[in-house]
Amino acid sequence: MKTPELLAPAGSFEKLRTALHYGADAVYLGSSEFSLRAKADNFTSIGLEQAADLVRKKGGKLYVTVNIFPHNKDIHLIKDHLFLLKRISPDALIVSDIGAFELASEIAPDIPLHISTQANITNYRSARFWERSGAKRLVLSRELTIEEIREIREHVSVELECFIHGAICISYSGRCYISSFLANRSANRGECTNSCRWNYTLTEEKRPREHLPVYENDRGTYVLSSKDLCMIGHLDSLADAGVDSFKIEGRMKGINYVAGVVKTYREAVDSLKNRPYRVKEKWLKELSMFSSRGYTTGMFLGKQPDSGYNHDEENAYRMSHELVGVVKSVNNGKTAVSL
Repeated sequence: MKTPELLAPAGSFEKLRTALHYGADAVYLGSSEFSLRAKADNFTSIGLEQAADLVRKKGGKLYVTVNIFPHNKDIHLIKDHLFLLKRISPDALIVSDIGAFELASEIAPDIPLHISTQANITNYRSARFWERSGAKRLVLSRELTIEEIREIREHVSVELECFIHGAICISYSGRCYISSFLANRSANRGECTNSCRWNYTLTEEKRPREHLPVYENDRGTYVLSSKDLCMIGHLDSLADAGVDSFKIEGRMKGINYVAGVVKTYREAVDSLKNRPYRVKEKWLKELSMFSSRGYTTGMFLGKQPDSGYNHDEENAYRMSHELVGVVKSVNNGKTAVSL
């Protein structure tokens, strides 16, 4: 069985280097204009060229996101951006919108196109449509079970990718309008303010000054706040179902998150060569070191209506360790650390 690719987030050049150093086979990144992580330390045109050069030198693959949902005024800007990407020639472009897919196919026909999870691919007919349209990879919806992925694989030969770790949007595959409504910043254009994580109160129409906080103590009413995804215990099932690439979420996360999570999943993915696959206790301990909202397997194992929510009143991130510094170099027994 082919070992799935390990795909890591690169929200900055430093995170890009870190992901490759700790074992990522491929990285995904974007620019601030056309990526769904507009607040990440995204890449300029020069930065994209430098990133492509580094990834090639390290023997990895580079995927660039162009996965916003563009309006008419964005089309000419996307065209210019695609001509730039054609010159840089990454290993793939990640798109969501059919119009952007068509533009990319026309302007950069030699660059493979991956269909973003934002396209909501939840069945084999959708998968077959994208395959026949020329897509080389499908990033499947987070709402699928492992068995549904297996069925999709039976109907298509195109590469399949799924998220295995990181934050989960409470909206259907990320198509959320809460941020647009409350903060005038569209999640569908990479500007999400994480409004679903805010603290809310309930008011009665005739008593506007009386506020009832929307939470309860014992496994309360946090219906908008999802736990984070962690599928390290089920990588073998995903691989057997036909998944070609395991994707880690986290372009907005810190460098210690990228280093630790990639390192842990690198060991886990490599161990898939030895069956039966067994989860090591140290992997779970290592993943608990980095900030999370608690972990869940999401929809992969079927509907789990309660275990996927974060019931912490403070909605705080959990972590057992804090970043102290970054090792910059080790020479002649001396270590340089940036604090």
